[in-house]
Amino acid sequence: MGSVSLKIGDGTARFKKVSYCSSALNLLMLFSVVTTNLFALYAFTSSPKNTHHLLIPHTHKNISIISEQVSLILREIDSSQKKLAQMEKELLGYESFDLSSPKVTSEVRTFLTPHLLPLGKDSRTGITEMVASVGHSCVKSLDLLGQFMSYKVNGVCPDDWSLGQKLILSGCEPLPRRRCFGKIVNKDGLVSFPDSLWSNYSDKIYSWSGIGCKNLACLNVKKLNRDCAGCFDTGGGYERLRYVKGRGKNDFLIDDVLGMLGNGGGGVRIGFDIGGGSGTFAARMAERGVTIVTATLNVDAPFNEFIAARGVFPLYLSLDNRFPFHDNVFDLVHVGNALDVSGRPEKLEFLMFDIDRVLRAGGLFWLDNFLCTNEDKKTALTRLIERFGYKKLKWVVGEKINGAGKSEVYLSAVLQKPVRV
Repeated sequence: MGSVSLKIGDGTARFKKVSYCSSALNLLMLFSVVTTNLFALYAFTSSPKNTHHLLIPHTHKNISIISEQVSLILREIDSSQKKLAQMEKELLGYESFDLSSPKVTSEVRTFLTPHLLPLGKDSRTGITEMVASVGHSCVKSLDLLGQFMSYKVNGVCPDDWSLGQKLILSGCEPLPRRRCFGKIVNKDGLVSFPDSLWSNYSDKIYSWSGIGCKNLACLNVKKLNRDCAGCFDTGGGYERLRYVKGRGKNDFLIDDVLGMLGNGGGGVRIGFDIGGGSGTFAARMAERGVTIVTATLNVDAPFNEFIAARGVFPLYLSLDNRFPFHDNVFDLVHVGNALDVSGRPEKLEFLMFDIDRVLRAGGLFWLDNFLCTNEDKKTALTRLIERFGYKKLKWVVGEKINGAGKSEVYLSAVLQKPVRV
């Protein structure tokens, strides 16, 4: 979800309104215009014609009637606008953030209070104060936010990362900062890069609070998501062979994909892996001198800590947030079933446009084993991709047999972003 700045002057932080019911308002305006014209037509066509001396009084009377009707319509429009704005706030969570509410802790108030710049107005930006930002949906989770911001200042933070993740998954992103020290987890036994990429570490270096499993062995017998079945078993099994040895025509190999771009235009130097599981894609790329940022949350497993222990870059981020990167910075973006977002079609469009934004012209978009649960989903994704005008370097639709013995359709593709003018 996006974030909004909170400017507090009168003790209340109000979120900037976003147009949500514009179509309804347009219909209302159209209805008002038509009604006004009908009243005018009636008033002027009903004027008496047989008596000249009554013409002027009737004309004034008609104008008065029209004026009253117009005023009434304008008042109705104003009332409707206010009602629509209130409905918008209630639906989207942009209602006023009342800092006087007992549900708002003192730390939330302190964090949201704007801080004046010590030297006054900044000549470059024009701002006079620093204003904190939080996810707009935090206002709908005040109880959880209050728990998250309840701690001893300058003390040790509660072991509540799972509470913070719950807030993120409910749209409260970014989270407010806190004034406490994070819990320390000893990282004894870490080895240097590149040996770290495939080393087996003790379960003790990971935080298991808020997670059902308490060790890696438990995780390795579970299918945590469509892209992570046994993905924490980096010492054996298929995870060690991923991207260097395929099991089917949909499994593209890293060296083959890198060869599609070649060294022209700089080749592949940095990339972005969305929903990258335990970081195996980043590890394989690191062996080839390519830096990969892996975006993932810790849903049911310590993904971020495991990725970091391998010596590659984890990014704790949900897919509802705008990617915190500048435009046109990555040579490659890799994504699997993280692209399967639920909800309205516009949600996938927003995600795809953000992927396109951070990928440089000439860069590669690697769609890896995307499960097409039905023909409509495959068609919708295909049509969306075609809107971007990418060059299809490789496009494979194939079938696999799942654990239940049923056939499933998967789409894998390597696409090249065009140069747009």
